Formats: sequence, C-alpha cells, structure tokens
Amino acid sequence: IFSPEQVEGWRKVVAAAHAGGAKFFIQLMHTGRIGHPLNLPAGARVLGPSAIAAAGEIYTDQEGMKPHPTPEPMTDADIKTAIAEFGTAARNAVAAGADGVELHAANGYLLEQFIRPTSNQRTDSYGGSIENRARFVLEAAKAAIAAIGADKVGIRLSPYGTFNDMPDYPEMASDYAYLATKLNELGLVYLHLVDHSPMGAPEVPATIKQAIRKEFKRSLILSGGYDAARAEKELEDKACDLVAVGRPFLSNPDLVARWKSGAAVNEIDFGTFYTPGPKGFTDYPKL
Repeated sequence: IFSPEQVEGWRKVVAAAHAGGAKFFIQLMHTGRIGHPLNLPAGARVLGPSAIAAAGEIYTDQEGMKPHPTPEPMTDADIKTAIAEFGTAARNAVAAGADGVELHAANGYLLEQFIRPTSNQRTDSYGGSIENRARFVLEAAKAAIAAIGADKVGIRLSPYGTFNDMPDYPEMASDYAYLATKLNELGLVYLHLVDHSPMGAPEVPATIKQAIRKEFKRSLILSGGYDAARAEKELEDKACDLVAVGRPFLSNPDLVARWKSGAAVNEIDFGTFYTPGPKGFTDYPKL
C-alpha cells in the first residue's frame, strides 16, 4: 500500500468490512529474497540481509518455476529506505480507513530473514547476535508506531516455521523470547503467533507459546489449523486472547454462523488458493 491508487482501492475494501461491523488491519510485507526479477518492475532488485539464496523455486508468469535468485545484500541506505517504507505504508493504511497494520515478520519474508541466522550472516549492527538480528524488525515496528501509534500496530511471528527455507536452529526459543520482550517494550497492540504444523512444519512447542505469553503483556493471537472446539479450548485455558482463522474463512463466507450453530463446513479447494477469477473466492455456498 505504497501508492495513492492503492490507498483509494483499499478504502473501498475497508469501508465494506466496516459496514459489516468488522475491524480491519492491513498486513504489511516485504518479500526480501523471496522474489524474482520476472515478478518485479523493470530495474527492481531482489534484496535480502545477505547474499544467500533460498532453497527451492518461485513461480513466474513468464517462465513458470524458477530457482530463487541470490539477493543483493542490503546496504545501510537500503535498510533505512525499507524501514521508512513500513512507516509510510502504515500511514497509508490508516488513510485508507484501516484500524491498524500487522507487520509480517513470519513465513520466511524479509523481516524474518533478518531474525534468522541461517539467512542473515551480516557482520554489521544488523547481524550476529539476536540483539543485532532483531534490530531491523524492531526499527520497522518503531517506524510504524511513529506513523500511526502503537495501539494500531501488531506483528506476526512464526517460530519453527520452515516455509521459504527457514530451517530450525538451536537458539530459536531464546531468540523469540527476546523478541517478544522487546516488542512488548514497544507497546504493540498484539502479537500474532503462527503454528505452521498443520501444513507440515514442526509444531511450535507449548513452552515457546508460554514464554511468549509471559513476555508479551498485551493481546496474543494464536493461529494454525483451528476448528471451533480447539479455538474455544485455547481461549478457555487463557492460552491466548484471540484465535486467527484463515483457510476455513476462505471456504465458508458464513463461518461464524456455522461455528455458532455447529453446522458442517465446506471443503476447501486448495487448487484455487492463488488463481484469478471468482472460483474459490466468491462461489462457496452459504447455509
């Protein structure tokens, strides 16, 4: 959400959501090394913390699947620009009517690339210790807070997530506990913790969730393969304050009504997740 045209487009979406009584946060992401020149405007560069290509391939419209390119290591100027862009995007989101933004520091994209020592092997103040590797994320959060206020800024984290070549490493638990402490000090409105185990990643250990719950004093959101019964139990056990639901909402436009009544839910068509057109987006039946 970096252009006036995007602000105008999102204004329509946000207004429709607000008309239905919803709160609306826009998730802000920078893909970092998970990109390809064929997917970018002419002259754009694929950037990352270090010159380390992600394993695997990425889809391009022109040539199909292509290996992930080796990113250019971000210079100090690149880092300053990217941090400022998070602030600009946050300001634009609120200008579009959104209630806030969620910084996407998960799923192997740029913010998480800085956190993880497997993708960040810098030797400057943004690499090495967790204090340094967390710096980019914290500065991006500060930029968003300066733009719109901490009560409108949340963040998404995915410890133990392996998507986009984010392998496990020994200091994972302590690194994310440190990050939760620092994010709490900034006063972010919520921390959204993703467990990707339903999609095949290692499960986030209960000890990690408990440590983050202890360190982060405001709203904790958990997500990852929830149905109504499991979500209700997590809330009753005070494991979190909110539960985020993704895939069931895609296939059930009336999911809330179904969960309230105990009705069966529609099966998800995974094949239409990233395809154009109405199929898989607006054609799932309501009760």
